[in-house]
Amino acid sequence: MPWKTKLRKIIIDTDPGQDDALALMTAFGARDQLSVLGVTCVAGNVPLDLTSVNALKICELSGFFDVPVFKGSPAPLKRKLITAEHVHGKTGLDGTELSVERKEIELTSAIDFIIECSEKYRDDKITICALGPLTNIAKVLIENPKVTGSIEEIVLMGGGFFEGGNITPAAEFNIFVDPEAAKIVLESGVKITMLPLDVTHKTLVQRDFLEKLRKSGKNSAIEAAKLLDFFERYDIEKYGSKGGPLHDPNVIVYLLNPGIYSGKFVNVEIEVKSELTRGMTVVDWWSVTNRKPNAYYINDVKYNQFFEIVLNKVLNLEI
Repeated sequence: MPWKTKLRKIIIDTDPGQDDALALMTAFGARDQLSVLGVTCVAGNVPLDLTSVNALKICELSGFFDVPVFKGSPAPLKRKLITAEHVHGKTGLDGTELSVERKEIELTSAIDFIIECSEKYRDDKITICALGPLTNIAKVLIENPKVTGSIEEIVLMGGGFFEGGNITPAAEFNIFVDPEAAKIVLESGVKITMLPLDVTHKTLVQRDFLEKLRKSGKNSAIEAAKLLDFFERYDIEKYGSKGGPLHDPNVIVYLLNPGIYSGKFVNVEIEVKSELTRGMTVVDWWSVTNRKPNAYYINDVKYNQFFEIVLNKVLNLEI
């Protein structure tokens, strides 16, 4: 009898967002490798009520009606919420007219759900895929510090060093929105892998990728192409690039094939005091301090293999 591959148990903490949507779809299409325990939502790209509904929409679009969706933090730990409608549109999923027909938000809070999973899967351990501001994760660590023993890894999209920032000259959006939360997560002692702008800006959407989605005949893939058509217009206009960067899918692809990525174990500190550099990820790339490395900081990816994986997993969805 052949051995069954043990599925990696993940929780996706997210603020959808078009690129978050594609990350969710990639994870759902990787059911031979990943077991998605739940989707926890946080305010970020748009307010919490919208990110939560958007998560429901993507679950239904992907045919994953049984994956529970939870509402988490409506605002950062200490600051006023800053959102990104200028990038994602007023709904967060502009570019499509998706609706919710069957799914509903769970009554349990996102924070309680993560804690419950950490207790339930203490032996197997869970991986947290953080695609937005780290508010939910920080609250979990504050409320129950013992969860660190049940978390195999936190893989997050956030930060920037070589590329600087995308919301200010110094800061990437997810970290900027709640730098205090990011600081708590980076200082938690949990194994952390960071997918910053330095790598996500290397995964720019190309026309042939979108055409393959459109020509697949699958509704989920066609809608994904519509989302990306809207999403990439911002980066094309702002940076003059040939396509928009697929930030968040990098988190999922890293779990599926870490061998196509390269980086370095370094110390990363979060700036929380300066208004000028709020949310800056201070990366000790050259080990000029004596600070202990606390994150695997990725700065390169094999472009073609990345898009092959995303395309394969999205087309693996049944609808």
